Amino acid sequence: MKQIIRAAITAFILTVIFSMIPFQANCSDISDEVFRLHILANSDSNKDQSLKLRVRDKVLSHTEALFNSAKSKQEAEQLVSDNIQTIADIAAKEIFDNGYNYSVKVQIVKMHFSTRRYENFTLPAGMYDALRITIGEGRGHNWWCVMFPSLCISSPADSEEKAKEVFSNGEYEVVKNEKTEYRFFIIECFETISSWFS
Repeated sequence: MKQIIRAAITAFILTVIFSMIPFQANCSDISDEVFRLHILANSDSNKDQSLKLRVRDKVLSHTEALFNSAKSKQEAEQLVSDNIQTIADIAAKEIFDNGYNYSVKVQIVKMHFSTRRYENFTLPAGMYDALRITIGEGRGHNWWCVMFPSLCISSPADSEEKAKEVFSNGEYEVVKNEKTEYRFFIIECFETISSWFS
């Protein structure tokens, strides 16, 4: 009886592992196709959190045309790199105009994101390239979005079209399917452990 139970458990584990292989591959491909925005507030005070959102609005207003013109993640990242000082200046001016003297640090980074739900999309955990804006001490809650494909500056209908243009059928199924929570959880555990060693 014990052997039957062991065999059944082993079969179940193997089934889960093999079912995760294509899902994991699509998740890895998604992180290679996406460029994100990550803004860290100075602190969690209401004023600092409000300032973070004002900086966000100014940066998104400036970068909308840039990211709508990008045809690939690499092109989007290059556009940010070419305009990174301008973006820093815009953020710094918005901070100053609101009566603060916080420093601002703007950089392109590769960082770990946990699984995140964004309106009608879910992005799996993984290492993503991102434009990170750190306001002051950067100890407050963050705000994030997807700059390429430009999901955070598009209407829901437009973001659907942009996602379909960028993602393969398998990748699109991953980000749109709301019935894969356990798979996202497994991927997140794996990616979190991996990030500890990277």
